[in-house]
Amino acid sequence: MLLPYQEAWRADKSQIKLGEKSRQIGWTWTDALTSMEACASNLWDVWVSSRDELQAKLYLDDSAFWATRYQQAADVLGLQDIANDNGEKASAFVLAFPTGRRINSLSSNPDAQAGKRGARKLDEFALHKDPKRLYDIAYPGITWGGTLDIFSTHRGASNYFNTLIREIVENGNPKNISHHKVTLEDALDQGLLYKLQQRLPDGDPRMLMDEQVYFDHVKAGATDESAFLQEYMCVPEDEASAFITQDMLDACSYKKEDNLVEHTEEIYDDIRHRKGSLRTLLPHGITLEGLSKWLAAKDCYVGIDFGRHADLTVITVYEKVAGIDCCVAQIELQRAPYYKQEAIYDPIIGVCRRTCLDETGLGSKPVEDVQRRHGEYKAEGVTFSNAVKQDLAYPMRASFEDRSTKIPFDRATHADFRKIRKETTAAGNSRFAAASDEGGHADRFWSHALAKHAGKVPTSNLECIII
Repeated sequence: MLLPYQEAWRADKSQIKLGEKSRQIGWTWTDALTSMEACASNLWDVWVSSRDELQAKLYLDDSAFWATRYQQAADVLGLQDIANDNGEKASAFVLAFPTGRRINSLSSNPDAQAGKRGARKLDEFALHKDPKRLYDIAYPGITWGGTLDIFSTHRGASNYFNTLIREIVENGNPKNISHHKVTLEDALDQGLLYKLQQRLPDGDPRMLMDEQVYFDHVKAGATDESAFLQEYMCVPEDEASAFITQDMLDACSYKKEDNLVEHTEEIYDDIRHRKGSLRTLLPHGITLEGLSKWLAAKDCYVGIDFGRHADLTVITVYEKVAGIDCCVAQIELQRAPYYKQEAIYDPIIGVCRRTCLDETGLGSKPVEDVQRRHGEYKAEGVTFSNAVKQDLAYPMRASFEDRSTKIPFDRATHADFRKIRKETTAAGNSRFAAASDEGGHADRFWSHALAKHAGKVPTSNLECIII
């Protein structure tokens, strides 16, 4: 009944083991089997710490399932009062075995673990209010025998769960913890979808999915890329170090009725003979063909971040409305030939007040061509460096803090903004960094930042340091 990663967890008899896992891959269900086996074979009592009372009961239900499956006599005693080390009362759902051993499934109070002997199970460890305190109390309980099993999805980079993982991976594993890591992709590769489909009712659309379609289905349901990576791919979300937080983005995004309309189509690179994509976010009733004419009647400013292969070319247009910088258009091209990119952005530049363009690397020739047609005042090239990125990024964040910006309510755009991190190098210098993935290298963020800069009254010249 167990998939390979589940059997690996069951078979691991290490004194301390840790499971870094995706959501909903049957981990708690598997761990309940190990608890049942420990009690049925008279090894030791088991003390489970769950994140809340409901999860504590579900753990006991899973343990009772395995007892029935293995024809082990066990009595479900329900919710029982127990005393902790200082005599205070706590409660646990209890499953009792003829051996005299019990599975005690506790809620999240760390003090309930104090003074107990036997195996410790810290379920969804990262979701507890104080994971470090829970570990500090649970660990001494295995001094006279027993094991300590910790398993959880991530809940932020600063969580003690992630601290334990970093000790294992980066610092020589001083606690000698056996480390298991299973992402959604790993679980699907080992047969998770087949098991899931055995439980689904007829007519459920997931019955017709293969592994890749199901993976994309789960990813599409997440609020954004960062949330998906944390909940399903074992990548902790570092909200504390985010330059622009999700709360800022939510506060400065369009409401549903005002949001820009998304349209995506395939384009073809007839030089390299490969497919690309064109994605637009435009106001209701405005098409890409009619966008320049619509913008001509407004006072708008533009930012363009160039890409050609993996990264995106992003064209962002802002208009100031009642003192608020409002994004009125966002156009994204991936793997698009330069002449097709130019055919889109050149008419826009022609009708807008001012444009700032990324002149770094690939942008050098497009900027030169644009300036020849429209003049250096109307089209300003910006060469990215650490200093220039700070000049662009800080005003962008300030506009979110004082809510003087409106951007599309768009998952991809939000994810790009949240990729931006301010780091300090070994030499003590500050720099802005962003992870690169199939969605680009925070190209949307820099396009917006360039557009915001274009909307300022320009100085005589912008100091651009070439790296």
